[in-house]
Amino acid sequence: MAVELENRDPLLLRVTGDLSEDNGRELFTAVESLIAAKRDRVVVELSAVEVVDSVGCAYLCRAQEHARKGGLALSVLGARGGPAQFISLFSSSLARSKPLPRPHVGFLEGIGDKVFAAFAEIKQFGLLMVETIYWSFIAPFEKKGVRWAGVWDEGYEIGFRAVGIVMIINVLLGLIIAMLSAAQLKMFNAEIYVADLVTIAFTRELAALMTGIVVAARSGSAIAAELATMVVQEEVDALKSMGFNPTKYLVTPKIFSMVICMPALTILAMVAGISAAFMLGVFQFGISAEVWGTQTMNALTVENITLGLAKSLCYALVIVIVGCHNGLRVKGGARGVGIVTTRSVVMDIFFIIVVAALFAAASVITT
Repeated sequence: MAVELENRDPLLLRVTGDLSEDNGRELFTAVESLIAAKRDRVVVELSAVEVVDSVGCAYLCRAQEHARKGGLALSVLGARGGPAQFISLFSSSLARSKPLPRPHVGFLEGIGDKVFAAFAEIKQFGLLMVETIYWSFIAPFEKKGVRWAGVWDEGYEIGFRAVGIVMIINVLLGLIIAMLSAAQLKMFNAEIYVADLVTIAFTRELAALMTGIVVAARSGSAIAAELATMVVQEEVDALKSMGFNPTKYLVTPKIFSMVICMPALTILAMVAGISAAFMLGVFQFGISAEVWGTQTMNALTVENITLGLAKSLCYALVIVIVGCHNGLRVKGGARGVGIVTTRSVVMDIFFIIVVAALFAAASVITT
């Protein structure tokens, strides 16, 4: 046998030949037998071992761990030369270090960390805003150019591919607003005023708001995920090393595309919502198309349309800047990309609602 038990004080397990998989398994089985027999001490003698492989050494380490848990004092003696060095190296690599205790963070320390983190993020956001304003609105007049190929590519993704979902959502929203309004106005035989209500609501508020939310969920998240992935894969650092400014190369095309596409999508949203209410009024309420159309045109004012488009421009800037800000400050790997993408969408929707509230407050103050 390659592993022999010698009955002396203390017990001796002598390993002969190589400490390979077969001998290691036999050694481990012998240690299990001694534990079952309630023996208290054993010595593993390795002086006759000349070759040790990783599997055999793993069995030896497993036998030591098993003996420790079973109350058997196991000592390894006699190893020398290469086998001794291999066993020492292998054992240290498998050693389980005691986990460090999690540092206690006090209440004031936690508040301080959050405050410093907030100031650091504000600083990053400010630097991004300065660079974005320069490369988007100043550098083109200094003949430093705009990456128009990127603008058209982003425009296709942000604008053209979003037309379908924007139209569908605003059609459904137009039907909902029209039906709910008609249910109330029917008590006064004033269903015709549904045309005015839907037209004013979509031109002033709903078209821009719903389009902003859809674009934030669709394109804002994509912007954050794209930039975050580039940061994680060190593509942004590669651009810097090649002499490209990341803001000019990555952010500016998105700014131009979003500013161009959002008003266009908002106009389509206005048409979709008003047309849905028109179809409902004509085919469901029995109002003639001429009367409904006249009522709609009377409520369709340049002031309301201009206000809706102004809101869409503000929403566009919010979406692209928040998305770029979160994407460029990612930390970690794939998990970090997911976190900043989710954070970007939440922040986009929050700031869109804030901007809408500011417009509403301004309109109340000025009237």
